[in-house]
Amino acid sequence: MLPPRSELNRLHAELCTAVADPVRIAILYTLADGPHFVNGIQEQLELPQSTISRHLRILRTSGIVAGERQGRLVMYRLADHRVIEAIDLLRQVMADRITARADTITQLQE
Repeated sequence: MLPPRSELNRLHAELCTAVADPVRIAILYTLADGPHFVNGIQEQLELPQSTISRHLRILRTSGIVAGERQGRLVMYRLADHRVIEAIDLLRQVMADRITARADTITQLQE
């Protein structure tokens, strides 16, 4: 049985909030290539370790990213690869909107 609509809306908002940051989106795309330790993500994104760790904590709390301890380190991975499909779909919508706006501007200039 599904939770009430208000609970689904809250969970939806929580998920969207977790991916509503450029650094977190970059982390997700990095993890889409496969699991990484923090230092691997840090090297790819060229950001401080503290920044990566802070954003990973948010993604992990929201359930988008999972971590598995391996000795002193934690290996991070996407909990569900469909999140990348969802982000890609949103990017397609944005690209269509940008194209439509550009067409409108072009028409206004003619």
